[in-house]
Amino acid sequence: MKVIKFGGTSLGSPERMKNLVSLIDFSSKQIIVLSAVAGTTNNLLRISETLFEKKSEQANELIDLLEDNYIDFIKALFNEQQYLKIAAQLVTEHFNEIRSFTQDLFTVFEERIILAKGELISTALFTYYLQQEKINAVLLPALDFMKIDEHQEPDIPYIQRNLKPLLAQHATTNTFITQGFICRNSFGEIANLKRGGSDYTASLIAAAIQASEVQIWTDIDGMHNNDPRIVQGTQPIRNLSFDEAAELAYFGAKILHPQSVFPAQKYQIPVRLLNTLAPNAEGTLISNQTSDATVKSIAAKDGITAIKIQSSRMLLAYGFLRKVFEVFERYQTPIDMITTSEVAVSLTIDDTHHLDQILIDLKEFGNVSIDTDQTIICIVGDFLASKSGYAAMVLNSMKDIPIRMIAYGGSPNNISLLVNSNLKGAALNALHQGLFASR
Repeated sequence: MKVIKFGGTSLGSPERMKNLVSLIDFSSKQIIVLSAVAGTTNNLLRISETLFEKKSEQANELIDLLEDNYIDFIKALFNEQQYLKIAAQLVTEHFNEIRSFTQDLFTVFEERIILAKGELISTALFTYYLQQEKINAVLLPALDFMKIDEHQEPDIPYIQRNLKPLLAQHATTNTFITQGFICRNSFGEIANLKRGGSDYTASLIAAAIQASEVQIWTDIDGMHNNDPRIVQGTQPIRNLSFDEAAELAYFGAKILHPQSVFPAQKYQIPVRLLNTLAPNAEGTLISNQTSDATVKSIAAKDGITAIKIQSSRMLLAYGFLRKVFEVFERYQTPIDMITTSEVAVSLTIDDTHHLDQILIDLKEFGNVSIDTDQTIICIVGDFLASKSGYAAMVLNSMKDIPIRMIAYGGSPNNISLLVNSNLKGAALNALHQGLFASR
């Protein structure tokens, strides 16, 4: 059985939703994971923000506008009155529930319910459309089997225990539809896997059922060797290892959710990235196999803050780094890059919610300075210690661009450079020219 995920842009219009039928082989066993229709989650977030601000009138206007968009959507999607009627009833029920939150206290619990609506609506509409087209499909509510534990981590054994019996109830059915992104938490409340979580859902389901393959369909033909929005002449990468894909996803490649690689890697399930707008394109295959090219791709992660702690107490002192790391653990703030010298340590974070408290605590160890508006440039490939020359190629490509930090050696698949964000475009283009143009 395959797990196939379609993102919001693949559902972005009635025409695109209809077109999914031509991309799916209904003779094969599959679970289809859908995101919300493009733009829906952003609109639901905007509605939630107005409700947090107690702007009920403005919230109602936004709710009415989004509901009207969906009414237009279903009118173009369905040509049989029977299905248009049940689709309209579904939309009305969901938006009436959203409207009910304008009358009472609004908390994060209600926000999670609202944010789940996009996927609940898209999956129901697509299932109705398949039924209209006389295609047999069963809608499996993700809230019946997707769960995260008290640490906000997916509970794969729970998913497995609850999903397999649901599939067994429909042994003769080939096609199942379910929601990406949404789940329940350890208390049974509606929760989610954060933005982009539909990829993660697909990977978790594949792990739970030991799928033969995960397909992630978006609007680009696989991962490219650089950011096509900034660099001209980028090329799709045909093969990536799980480790290479994980580095790229974490450090800025928007096509894939950073966490989605790990369940597939653990259970050795290939992940294929495909393009709904160019279905015949080869895309990218992520597996244990990779190509021989040393440098595979370049990605960039914005919104980085660099922190430098300088202290003579570091010299020949054990336990210093442990104390520094404990500060970030205390405030649950992950570190991206780290470099050290005899008397200083520099590191980067992308979550600045607790930055003020972190800086106060770090000042107990020495002088602390920060640089904001930084970008991590990540060069990904097969950088085994036995190979030579690639580090020189990277640094030579960047000879005209100031580098704030360099991190290399922590992974055989990653060389990371920190630059000021206003140099991001120049850095990506310089690296592309130096690493790929001569091939």
